[in-house]
Amino acid sequence: MSAGDMAALEQTSLARLELEGGVEHHAEAGLIERLRARDLAAFEELVAKFERPVYGLCFRLLADAEEARDATQETFLKVYRGLSGFRAQSGLKTWIYRIAINQAMNQQRWWRRRHRDETISLDLTRGDSETTIGSLLPGHVASPEALAIAGEREGHIMRALSEIKQEYRIALVLREIEELSYEEIAETLAISIGTVKSRIARGREELRRRVKDLM
Repeated sequence: MSAGDMAALEQTSLARLELEGGVEHHAEAGLIERLRARDLAAFEELVAKFERPVYGLCFRLLADAEEARDATQETFLKVYRGLSGFRAQSGLKTWIYRIAINQAMNQQRWWRRRHRDETISLDLTRGDSETTIGSLLPGHVASPEALAIAGEREGHIMRALSEIKQEYRIALVLREIEELSYEEIAETLAISIGTVKSRIARGREELRRRVKDLM
């Protein structure tokens, strides 16, 4: 293949990536507009798209299936309640992940009991629709066995991950498991890219040490 052919191929690939990115951005913008209009079908689409990754994120941060399910449901309730205030200054995914992380880190049974009256009603309907918000929220999500990393060695890693410093664990989960970019992690956690890289490096070091001790 000649240099000219290579250059043409690279230009074609870049154009395709830009087109795909533009289409994805346009689709997300349309979904956000429908969500702001309290379109229940749009909210159902949102839950279907993010239910599994949000549950997986919560489970890896909490290491408890029931707590993860509760955190997932509370996350989507807060997402629904906060839609009017979402200004799209960050991506929809990073905004939802930020809510999920905050929810998971604050997840305590006494907290939920004390603030139960602050949760919007699951029986809430919109307009003439008989569909309730509660019917759209994740209920019977996949079992932890289906989402947790399987195998004895991986089990050791998950155990070690649950024991490292919280800020390192969050950064590692977002980078190594959720595969977010440094920029996305910085946006999600509202910290600098330098801080993201530092937390990931220290987290990896601590994780390696703990895994070595467990093996």
